[in-house]
Amino acid sequence: MALWRNPLLAVAEYMDTGRSSQLTERVRRMPASSNSGILPLEVLFDVLVRLPAKELCRLRIVCRPWRSLTSDPLFMKTHVARHRETFFLASFKDDKTHIHIMDFAGNVIKQIGIPAGHKVLCTRLDLVCVATNKNSCHVLNPVTGDVYNLPKSPVEEHTYHVNLRKPFTSFAFGHVASTGEYKVLRMFNRPGFTDLGIPQLCEVITVKGGTGQARWRGKQSREFFVECQKANSGVVVNGVVYFLIDSVYDSMIIGGDGAGIHPDFICSFDLEVEEWREDIQGPISRNFVYDMDFPDEYIAIWDQLSLAELKGYLVLVYHQSYRSSTIDLWYLIDYETRTWIKQYSIQIESFVPVRECKVKPLLVLDDGRIVVWLGSTGLLLIYDPRTSTFAEVEMRRLSEVGLYTGSVLSL
Repeated sequence: MALWRNPLLAVAEYMDTGRSSQLTERVRRMPASSNSGILPLEVLFDVLVRLPAKELCRLRIVCRPWRSLTSDPLFMKTHVARHRETFFLASFKDDKTHIHIMDFAGNVIKQIGIPAGHKVLCTRLDLVCVATNKNSCHVLNPVTGDVYNLPKSPVEEHTYHVNLRKPFTSFAFGHVASTGEYKVLRMFNRPGFTDLGIPQLCEVITVKGGTGQARWRGKQSREFFVECQKANSGVVVNGVVYFLIDSVYDSMIIGGDGAGIHPDFICSFDLEVEEWREDIQGPISRNFVYDMDFPDEYIAIWDQLSLAELKGYLVLVYHQSYRSSTIDLWYLIDYETRTWIKQYSIQIESFVPVRECKVKPLLVLDDGRIVVWLGSTGLLLIYDPRTSTFAEVEMRRLSEVGLYTGSVLSL
């Protein structure tokens, strides 16, 4: 049984740390009319900051002092640090001009307008990035309503190497923890791009308070192509963008070329130092025996692999629809030693539609259940590894989905 703890003792501990001095000064400067309660606002602060965001949103209507206190930037910052809540960032198939911040019960907390044709990138941040494969990208701040329209022009050294009349781009958006910066990686490609003698172009931009001074920075191109045909296919984990190798190489290998290139080769770009890292080989090709007389199974692997981020790890998702209806989730435990562990092997035959070809795990809940998005059908499922069963989350069909970690108090 949990013991009741006197909030005054908690406040005393809080005050002793000196962390509340800034708030105390702000509280003292509040108008007298805002302090009509019995408890000092410092005490009220420590009591309210312990409550979940959903309850606080209800308590805000109790009185003006409570609303003023819970709207204070320092209070909201402290609350976010204390309550690591995650919400869905969803766009629906029947609404192409909005994204929605939602809780896990399907309740819409905020609706945000976006330009037509843009898709939300699957991130896990307190900012939102939407983009197209036609060189248009915007970063949105749900709290302030600011929209950062990233420039379309490439860096000078790339100007004559990009088809600006018909560009094909892929974007990735991430956060650099060491500096607190948000950065966008842009990859230029073209539909049906098969000329292996021309490198993919890579650029980075830092998202600041506005876009007036922001400029793209050209970066070194890679020797091999990364997967850009599927727009915005990069996955960001701890400030590093990961890509699968481009499927253009599958036909080369079958034809006898491209030896040593496998479908689970993974490329990565470090957003902090803005450099490509050494490629790594996934766990699938290590145990696969290629039969020249029966290439269909090998060809199918290129379309059965995808990347995800779960609990701070890069995850290789292997959807084995050729032999069996199974999804294997391989966790990259150590980049330096290339150590992979198959954390889950999920039987989906009875739960996932046969036509579904895009299965993406989004989040591992505190109780171990896994939230899974089916991109083709737009369903959102929750898988329970203890019972090996799925439950469908009742909501409209999703066209894209990500995660939002910002404070809902400020929304």
